[in-house]
Amino acid sequence: MRIAIVGCGQLARMLALAGWEMGHHFSFLADPDEGTRCVEGLGPVVYSDQHQSSDALFEALGRPEVVTVEKEHVSVALLESLSTHCRVAPSADAIRVCQHRGREKTLLQSLDIATAPFHVVTDAASLNEAVDTVGYPAFVKSCEQGYDGQNQWLLQDSAALTALAQQMPTLPALVVEGAIRFDRELSLIVARSVSGDTVMYPLAENKHREGILLTSEVPAANISQQTQQQATDIAQRLLEHWSYVGVLSIELFDEAGVLRVNELAPRVHNSGHWSQDAGVTSQFSNHLRAITDRRPGNTIPAEYAGMINLLGREADDALLQAGDTALHWYDKSIRGRRKVGHLNLQSPQREQLRQRLNALEAALYPDGAPL
Repeated sequence: MRIAIVGCGQLARMLALAGWEMGHHFSFLADPDEGTRCVEGLGPVVYSDQHQSSDALFEALGRPEVVTVEKEHVSVALLESLSTHCRVAPSADAIRVCQHRGREKTLLQSLDIATAPFHVVTDAASLNEAVDTVGYPAFVKSCEQGYDGQNQWLLQDSAALTALAQQMPTLPALVVEGAIRFDRELSLIVARSVSGDTVMYPLAENKHREGILLTSEVPAANISQQTQQQATDIAQRLLEHWSYVGVLSIELFDEAGVLRVNELAPRVHNSGHWSQDAGVTSQFSNHLRAITDRRPGNTIPAEYAGMINLLGREADDALLQAGDTALHWYDKSIRGRRKVGHLNLQSPQREQLRQRLNALEAALYPDGAPL
């Protein structure tokens, strides 16, 4: 089957590598200034500004049976135009909502899914009013293009608010969130096929650094039956709302077993990379199974599994010699804070897995050095 992927980053790369094993062929749709190193050799690349009509673009992509995405910040109008030629999964509406924090949180609220207290603001006056309502500390995030800690501000006092308010004429719409005293960050990755077959991966416990995911551990420790049911209910409401097709990733705050949704990602997700080497059907394979209407595969690892990101650096050869460690390199140029690869590992014991993750973190990022 021919599948077109909108985007040319590492997630597109890993989707295509998984799809080759399944007999699929790929083409990639790139923005005019988008780098394509990650997908070189994996299929033809088409630039979105080189074709004036959806008919011409569909032909240039090789007449795909399915179009999917590796990122949410894509043109919804383009996806809607391509949907007249073939299946687009996830749907254009799911992408439209998830690419804008305001729309996303409003939808979650309408589905009775808990989030942090929030307000959408578009000017200095509404910013001041929102912060006054939620109190300090307040988190301010751009509604669009805010990821890996970018376009986000932590306001601790009125001086920080005044400084940000002075920038409002040059800033886009923002979401102001009240602080949540959570115990840890979790994520849930689910996959749903065209026919409605659904699978869920175990909840992952995630550790961030400077706003970027650093490690994931699966399954998360000390998950009660009630907490697991909350996560399942949240996923089912979202899947049913959109009649969702593909992988959906849900980032969660855990407050003593009570869950709030932080963000959604209508795509494969960094916190699911562990699944590539854990003896299960990876999130990439299950996404492709879902959008081509094949039944999703097993999601329960035989052992404890972990992942650590390579952020702006390579791993020394000595770190790659251990038999429990697998390197996934994205073929990207190295620069600070940039995700250029990750390491996956497994262990029969949770404590052993944590010790290995801690040792890798200390070796890769010594003395708490900035990314």
